[in-house]
Amino acid sequence: MIRVNVICVGKLKEKYLKDAVAEYSKRLGAFCKFSVTELDEEKTNDDPNEAGIRAILDAEGKRILSRIDKSDLVVAMCIEGRQLASEKLASYISDAAVSGVSTIDFIIGGSWGLSEEVKSRARLRLSMSEMTFPHQLARVMLCEQLYRAFSINAGTKYHK
Repeated sequence: MIRVNVICVGKLKEKYLKDAVAEYSKRLGAFCKFSVTELDEEKTNDDPNEAGIRAILDAEGKRILSRIDKSDLVVAMCIEGRQLASEKLASYISDAAVSGVSTIDFIIGGSWGLSEEVKSRARLRLSMSEMTFPHQLARVMLCEQLYRAFSINAGTKYHK
């Protein structure tokens, strides 16, 4: 069974978002070994300069990369990434599993995004939309899309 990790910077605060992630985590357990890892967001002032933002991204990036094994397939969630239909994401996951990938890591950065080092480690840069979403909501959306992808691959009726 393939392992799917969602590695994200920041912690969910609202109960309804935690409940949604917990529900999709439970559902995904039927298809994969699923986990969500929350990493600490770097402390910052209210208006960091460019060097400050780079320092934040580098520090968060090091924490992210420490959680990724060399053999993992990495998907960086970033605005400049490719947009995929749910069926294409399902195919991507299925193709990865068939090719021998045992672990896929989906990475969600903090409020400033992801470091170039993390993006460079990714085999796929994936964007949910050209719209901007709070990264806490993005986590729920990603979990739902992962559940949808596995449901598509399993031929269930969830995806219509």
